[in-house]
Amino acid sequence: MKVALITGGSRGIGAAVARRLHADGCTVAVNYAGSQIQAETLAAELGGLAVQADVSDSVQVGKMVDTVLEKFCQLDILVCCAGVAWQGLTQDMEDADYRRIMGVDLDGTFYCCRAVLSQMIRQKAGKIVTVSSMWGQVGGSCEAAYSAAKAGVIGLTKALAKEVAPSGVTVNCVSPGVIDTDMVKPLGAEALAVLAEETPLGRLGAPEDVAECVSFLCSPGGDFLTGQVFAPNGGLVV
Repeated sequence: MKVALITGGSRGIGAAVARRLHADGCTVAVNYAGSQIQAETLAAELGGLAVQADVSDSVQVGKMVDTVLEKFCQLDILVCCAGVAWQGLTQDMEDADYRRIMGVDLDGTFYCCRAVLSQMIRQKAGKIVTVSSMWGQVGGSCEAAYSAAKAGVIGLTKALAKEVAPSGVTVNCVSPGVIDTDMVKPLGAEALAVLAEETPLGRLGAPEDVAECVSFLCSPGGDFLTGQVFAPNGGLVV
């Protein structure tokens, strides 16, 4: 049985990924930063482990990975779902907001990837899936820092994939469009309705749509894929 660590796994895309990988037969470790009750409830539902860490802190990330390895003695899959967003004019963004976006979305992805590599390289096998955004591909107005961080995730994915492929580790990215989660709720119902209308498939994405992509990449079907970006966005960005 494979062991999967999902960061930001207590809700939204992360929770959908945890449920999907559990259905695929994985033992799941659900990371959370502050949503302890949700994470522990989900972990109990799936027979897994809830583990706390702010991914923007490399020390906490290291302890999180150690905890998973101490519990399960292996780590086969990492899915980096932890993320935060900020909407507004760039000139209005405070330094602290900028650092938080970069710290969680980009630094956190790097720290988590780095922390699992020793184990995966030792195993000569492993699958890492990062989570970017369509704004990391094309840029989003009033989301400059978020777009920059998510573009960085794509660059990190491609570079790391080349680096660790000889060790049997694959690194791929999913780059969702507008997904119906708490992160997009601040946009408001009217704006979300417009985005659904603008999406060629005529709806917002569901967390499960992204989880299906992750599931495929972590399955034998994804064994010959690395350094790739999969975009479950309903055709909004092509």
